[in-house]
Amino acid sequence: MLTRLGAGAIVLLALTISLRAATLVPPAQPGAPPRLSDTGLYAAGQSGVIDARNRPFSPQYPLWSDGAIKRRWVYLPPGATIDATGSEWDLPVGVRFWKEFSFSGRKIETRFLWRASADHWVFASYAWNGDGTDAQLASTDGVPGAADLAPNKQHTIPSVSDCRACHQSRGVEALGFNALQLSTDRDAGAIHAESLTQDMITLQTLVGEGRLRRARPDLVTDPPRIRASSAATRSVLGYLSANCGTCHNRDSDLALLGASLKHSDILDGDAVVQAMRGRRTLWQRPGAPDGTTLLIDSSSPTSSALLVRMHSRRPSSQMPPLGTVLADDVAIDRIARWIRDYFSGNSP
Repeated sequence: MLTRLGAGAIVLLALTISLRAATLVPPAQPGAPPRLSDTGLYAAGQSGVIDARNRPFSPQYPLWSDGAIKRRWVYLPPGATIDATGSEWDLPVGVRFWKEFSFSGRKIETRFLWRASADHWVFASYAWNGDGTDAQLASTDGVPGAADLAPNKQHTIPSVSDCRACHQSRGVEALGFNALQLSTDRDAGAIHAESLTQDMITLQTLVGEGRLRRARPDLVTDPPRIRASSAATRSVLGYLSANCGTCHNRDSDLALLGASLKHSDILDGDAVVQAMRGRRTLWQRPGAPDGTTLLIDSSSPTSSALLVRMHSRRPSSQMPPLGTVLADDVAIDRIARWIRDYFSGNSP
């Protein structure tokens, strides 16, 4: 039988162990608010009015999302700066991004990306209600059938895992918000180009406001540009970078397409094209003999794996594999003409 002193010692020991165990439990990380109106996008007490601290921006090479009309905003905390030492920007704690998707004039979803702490990013999507007054936090598994796009084709609000698949190849990236996408040397021929308004953030804005640290000193006078022998090559590579470069790059687990399509690796445009030309692919074009499918087939452009996979919407063939159910016919036509012209020497 325990003595009174022994029992007390055991109680004290148990309490000490319990307290030590409690200190090992990491603090709860913040999550996404239940409503879009709680994320800080809108001005307090002004329904639908964007808070002036949230700045609009538009990437020069937009991502194809089944023809959605998009609006984007970024919030940079006061005094916060972006580390631009390398090609991949290190965004500050507290930065927030929103991207709104509309189809047929109706808002369907708004995606939210927030760096809540140094090691924690919040990914969320919000589904808009029918009258467009607010949006509710969507399931982490996504929401299928959020909008009708075409017969038997519907827009799906992505799952959190789908968001991470694109934004988190190594570190977390805010796609569309980098030196090339915000460059003031804007590509007038960009596929699905969006209008740049005076209130939108550009690379020049960030430099002028002192928001970039350790950036190269000539970033404004010599902004990033895809340099190529033709304007069409510049535009095609910009499109491929935005739509394919998140996976097909040197940091990804996927095999490269002969060259990285990441925004920071395509600035020497003609070299990138030559690395892709004639490259055999592991994926085989249906009906083609094994080992004969080429990524870019200059002798038969429409047989190029690049175009066949862009056109396909079969799960085993479709590219990009996520975020789209409709083929981008405009881009497919532009890229087919570019392949014919570039390799025949007629590209403007």
